[in-house]
Amino acid sequence: MQKKWWQKATAYQIYPKSFLDTNGDGIGDLRGVLCKLDYLQQLGINLVWLSPIYCSPLADQGYDISDYYRIDPRFGTMDDFDELLAEAKKRGIGIVMDLVVNHCSDEHEWFRRACEAPDGRYGKFFYIEDYDGQHLPCNWRSYFGGSVWEPLPGHPDKVYLHSFHKKQPDLNWENPDLREEIYRMMNWWLDKGVAGFRIDAIINIKKALPFRDYPASRADGLCDMGEMLAQAHGIGDFLAEMQRRTFAPHDAFSVGEVFNSHAEDLPAFIGEHGYFSSMFDFSAILCGKNRDGWYACAPTVSGEEYKRSCFASQKMAAHVGYLSNIIENHDGPRGVSHYLPASEHAEAAKKMLGGLSFLLAGIPFLYEGQELGMENTVFENPEDIDDISTRDEYKVALAAGLSPEAALRAVAPFSRDNARTPMQWTAGKNAGFTDGTPWLAPNPNYPRLNAAEQLARADSVLAFYRRLTALRRSEAYADTLAYGDCIPWLPEQKNLMAYLRRGSGKTLLIVGNFQPAPQAAALPGAARIVLDNDLPVTLSGGKISLLGWQFAVLEISES
Repeated sequence: MQKKWWQKATAYQIYPKSFLDTNGDGIGDLRGVLCKLDYLQQLGINLVWLSPIYCSPLADQGYDISDYYRIDPRFGTMDDFDELLAEAKKRGIGIVMDLVVNHCSDEHEWFRRACEAPDGRYGKFFYIEDYDGQHLPCNWRSYFGGSVWEPLPGHPDKVYLHSFHKKQPDLNWENPDLREEIYRMMNWWLDKGVAGFRIDAIINIKKALPFRDYPASRADGLCDMGEMLAQAHGIGDFLAEMQRRTFAPHDAFSVGEVFNSHAEDLPAFIGEHGYFSSMFDFSAILCGKNRDGWYACAPTVSGEEYKRSCFASQKMAAHVGYLSNIIENHDGPRGVSHYLPASEHAEAAKKMLGGLSFLLAGIPFLYEGQELGMENTVFENPEDIDDISTRDEYKVALAAGLSPEAALRAVAPFSRDNARTPMQWTAGKNAGFTDGTPWLAPNPNYPRLNAAEQLARADSVLAFYRRLTALRRSEAYADTLAYGDCIPWLPEQKNLMAYLRRGSGKTLLIVGNFQPAPQAAALPGAARIVLDNDLPVTLSGGKISLLGWQFAVLEISES
């Protein structure tokens, strides 16, 4: 593939509301991001993705946008944002905005005008249908529970479509006028100097029309949105137009939130002339999921499941394009709590998991606090839950017959609140996040798990991630890690995840022991240690002896 500026990048997602509060209102802000640019630079970050900072009523924490051209006053001003762009650029960091265009807020001017005149110009920006009081246009279930249809304010004979929260009306991408407004907005931000966009829920912009019912997937008589999306064809027309009109002229970076992708789709999405620069690999995150609800899901993903899913994705994307590799983001639990047993949250295991993900072929994305090994939080009672999807899944668990205590235990491991607790900067008040009352309570473990403590230790999780980013940009291995092949090694050996990164005249073996018990593994050639997770590595007789949760990177001399 043609070499691009972003292919050697290491990316970092910031959830601004929870990153750092500088004015004491309990909500993180852009000044807080500015304060930590040196921290990010020292971590080795080249791209920073900001979750939404646009004006929003925060029905879905900013993913319900009421004005695409303004910074929400909770986060600061446009002057703050311009300063952030300039200061980040000085440090070699590009700012990536969150692009939320499947839907907007019901408080957006477009929707207000649609309510005033459903048959007018802005009414056609949305999916507004006639309603006889009994028969909805279809039986689709919203991602947050309940029907996707809601009465249109002021018009009892009409309903509007919302795939997510009822305050997030879906935008009608079939309408070219709507698309022109979106492209104008995107180019406005790109002209301002942002490096690109992370594109939210993009597969949902194409609906299977005309509306019709699908087989119900739960007792509520509604169908999962996936049933409809499987029948929706032609999204490529929209995405190709978006790429041509916005990303391409600016040489911008773009990463798509694309679920349920198939091998035959990848060239169109992330190939040489794909719609996006990259797309997230969600395969491991989807392991153990159950359509009945979170209460029926496995609370953790085994090492074998994680390995199989990663290797399947790597095979699918090989010689096609770049995946963006994650173990966590703002929409789920903490990676170390999802992929490691609860009894095994020692730093060695956290480093092993991070290293195995980070060095896969593609672009590594870290989520705020991942570099510290932040863990899932504690829910004492249902009132502790802020996240709307967790509240809905709690109700689903109760309806399935679970007691309130069991329902809370069942949904807590998957709550989005786990990733949204404040960043743990210090052992001081509120984890150093705010002098005020935080919008969401910090994880109670912050006195022992925080950035200040880890900055003082050479063997911390934070120090390990710094070594990973240094390896990725090193003169010796940067090309191998950015452009080299990813080849599974000993994939049948249980609880061993190992793979070769081969390219640019070098071969690296990345190996992790996904269990507490020691095990040995054969080496593909003479080896020398390049990096480890601060456990002693033993090489002898053509094998590597691995302690529990051991991780190592070795340069291999292949005969």
